[in-house]
Order: sequence, then C-alpha cells, then structure tokens
Amino acid sequence: MTSGLPVAAAPGPFRFDVVTLFPALCAPYVQGAMLGRAHAKGLIDVRFTDPRAFTDDPHRSVDDGPFGGGDGMVMLPEPLALAVEQVRQERAPARVLLLSPAGRPFSQSIARQYAALGSLALVCGRYEGVDERVAEFVVDEELSLGDFVLTGGELAALAVIDAVARLIPGVLGAAHGATDESFTNLPLLEHPQYTRPRDWRGHPVPEVLLSGNHGAIDRWRLEQRLLRTRARRPDLWQGYLRGDSDPYGPYGEPEPTT
Repeated sequence: MTSGLPVAAAPGPFRFDVVTLFPALCAPYVQGAMLGRAHAKGLIDVRFTDPRAFTDDPHRSVDDGPFGGGDGMVMLPEPLALAVEQVRQERAPARVLLLSPAGRPFSQSIARQYAALGSLALVCGRYEGVDERVAEFVVDEELSLGDFVLTGGELAALAVIDAVARLIPGVLGAAHGATDESFTNLPLLEHPQYTRPRDWRGHPVPEVLLSGNHGAIDRWRLEQRLLRTRARRPDLWQGYLRGDSDPYGPYGEPEPTT
C-alpha cells in the first residue's frame, strides 16, 4: 500500500475511475437519477477500466488458484496493476482505493475528505479476493463498506461514488440537502421525515411540524435526532457524548469506547 497526504482538487468535473471486470453492472447506476444529472451538468465524469483488456492470453485470464490451496480463485496482480497504471497515467487520480473487507471503515467524514480531492479511482475485487500484492504495492489504501461480504466490489464502489458525488457543489438540488442529513455536522442520525397526507391510515403527522413555528420545529428535530441515535446507534451516541465531530475519528478509524 502506498502512502501520501490527500492533494487539492483540480478544476473541472470530479473524476471517478472504476477498475472492474463488469463495467456493464455499474454504468446504468451512474447514468441515472442524481448521478446522471450531475454527469449531464459536467459536475462528475465516471469512467470504467476492465482489467481483461490488459491480459495477453487467449482466455483473457484474470484469476488463478491460491498458493497454499483453498477454495475459489484469486485475482491476478498483473492485469489489475496494468489497469491502475493506465488510469494513473491518463487520469491522475488523487487516490486509488481498493474496496476490501480489510480496509478502514467508510464514513461520512471520509466521504467529505474524498469530495475535496477532485478525483478518485476505485478498484473492485471479485471471486475469493485480490492478490495481496495489489493492496501492498498498487493502490493507496483499502476501504471497507462494512462488516459483511459482497460478491464483488462494484456495489461498494457505487456507494462511495454516490456518497462523495452528493457532496460536490451543484449535484444536489437543495442547497442544504447534504448538510442536514445523518452523520453530517454532528454524529447523529437524521430526524424523521413526513409528507402528505397529514393523516395516513390513522397515523397523523406530529403537530409541531404543522405549527409554522420554525424554532419549535428545529428543537423537535434535534430532540428526535438525539432520541433516535441513543436508541438505535449506541456507538454514535457515545461519540456524540465525547464531543466528537465524527465518532470514528478524522479518518474513520474505530476508537475504543468506555
């Protein structure tokens, strides 16, 4: 794994590069809804690189059995390294991330850090994983979406793209949309949201939200954030009690709680 501090964002659209064996799985998501609109506005630029394009055998092999035995197949280091090297040369990403259960946990604070960089490359593993030398010598860091296992890194990469892109100015329609959500400014869950009808199947909207008293509404929303977080996320609640701006620290590293 390489090292280095984040660099300042360059002008122009935020550049996302995804190194994946399955570009067709990812493309529809980034072409639709919020990300599609952001791309049309020139705010983001998402491109895909397939490691199979960097193989030299008739079968375009990208995996092989693990040394020492065991089930499954491991992704070969050379096609991944060549793909990342081309992305670095052509697109100069500020950071190259390998999506991996062994990485540091992703959090909103990390998304904010990445949003300031101007570019990211995300490497997606498959099968039983990626040759460890890719993590050690090719990418800048490993990143985990959580303590669970996915079939591949594509879903995790899309989640990172979505979380980072929505923090880029102009991507969200509402000016304050990204500042009033869970984990933003305070390590608290978001307050409950309601819309029409005022009474749905016998369940009314809280009266305070209909009062027009913005001070009372703000107080109610903060109270709900506190109650929700204490009940549902004791880990975040402990961080809030400690006064952390982010319960996992500046880089998402888990901190011991007492």
